[in-house]
Amino acid sequence: MSPGLVIGLIAGYFALLVVIARVTSKGATSQTFFTANKQSPWFLVAFGMIGASLSGVTFISVPGEVGNSFFSYFQVVLGYLLGYFVIAKVLLPLYYKLNLVSIYGYLEQRFGFWSYKTGSAFFLLSRTIQASFRLFLVAIVLQTALFDAFGVPFWVSVAVTILLIWIYTFQGGIKTIVWTDTLQTSFLLIAVITTIYIITKELGWGFGETIAEIQSSEMSKIFYLDWGNARFFPKQFISGALIAIVMTGLDQDMMQKNLTCKSLKDAQKNIFWFSVVLIIANILFLSLGALLYLYAEQNGISIPDRTDGLYPLLALNHLGTFAGIVFLLGIIAAAYSSADSALTALTTAFCVDFLNFEQREESEKKKVRLKVHIAFSVALFIIILIFNGINDDSVINSIFRAAGYTYGPLLGLFSFGLLTKRVVRDKYVLAVCIAAPILSYLIDMNTDGWLGFFVLALNGALTFLGLLAISRTGKEA
Repeated sequence: MSPGLVIGLIAGYFALLVVIARVTSKGATSQTFFTANKQSPWFLVAFGMIGASLSGVTFISVPGEVGNSFFSYFQVVLGYLLGYFVIAKVLLPLYYKLNLVSIYGYLEQRFGFWSYKTGSAFFLLSRTIQASFRLFLVAIVLQTALFDAFGVPFWVSVAVTILLIWIYTFQGGIKTIVWTDTLQTSFLLIAVITTIYIITKELGWGFGETIAEIQSSEMSKIFYLDWGNARFFPKQFISGALIAIVMTGLDQDMMQKNLTCKSLKDAQKNIFWFSVVLIIANILFLSLGALLYLYAEQNGISIPDRTDGLYPLLALNHLGTFAGIVFLLGIIAAAYSSADSALTALTTAFCVDFLNFEQREESEKKKVRLKVHIAFSVALFIIILIFNGINDDSVINSIFRAAGYTYGPLLGLFSFGLLTKRVVRDKYVLAVCIAAPILSYLIDMNTDGWLGFFVLALNGALTFLGLLAISRTGKEA
């Protein structure tokens, strides 16, 4: 693909996003930026959340990881269904009842000031790391497809990537994102379906033969029932449920979209249909991963040391220009549908939870919000460069390992608040939430990594026990 074609694709894509942003941000206020005035159609939110949930990580890293762990990731995906049920039936009713803008306001009402700040701080840490990992992928693709041809350094790729997000989100916020995510989810799903079609045609397989080849491959193995295996099914299933709860239900980014729906009933419908489509989408991505490896094997193509590079390698160098175009549109859509909402959610959480935003005048709100938006953009830029220097693993594993340590305290805080009536000594909560991840890390390191994604459950349990130790009954309090 010529650099001119790549530049044209990117320019056309972002011109469309900017047009959407201009239309949706007319008359926007801080309330529009944070809640979209609670007027979002539930079906748009549901469809747009697919792209935000899958992201560039799923688009590149899940197909690549098939070569290492086969279809075992689907055990985690099945656990998501249980997690989304808990979100729809427990967490969403709570958030709507309390009429929250930042979901961590629940922790202040339930426990107190320090619990509230601790919960929001762990979200800021978690989502900043995740957004950085995800943008790292699209920056690599832009570097390979465009900037390497001009000798441009990697940091410029990263800067351009973040600047493009900032341009179309700084004004309309979550209202703009509900609409742009819908567009980007469409591009993402079209890209993976089209790539599957191109590969099967290249291999000369029909639909039935393709399914048979995938099923006969060792990569199609899903369930692992050996308890000593790091991919043991019950452990993966429970981890999937907890990942869904913390990375969607306890995450300001994902819940901010749900809270823009007109009513609780609409938000619950959104979660139901979102989970159904998400399962189908993950099956497509795992199937794509198997086909990528089968295609490489048949054509004698060497597998990259970093498996995240397999899909970009084949799409940009072996499957033809059209496949390259489709791939670029897909990865850009996948990465930006996740990262743009993350940047907005980070801005929301920091403004509402740490800057007493509701007490400011509207003119002052806009100035402060803009400064915070810029500050988080710079933070993402720095973290991506650090990650590029140290990462030697599949990004999907990196994200879930990070989530296990940073979301564990949130899991412990919310579960303790919902499952008990005890009152904590609020000033000690931060210490508990710092100690739990440290202990989890030490235990994980001394079990040869057997815990895997299950470190999230351990972290949440240790936080819960720590809160229990510093708590009293409501009557005593």
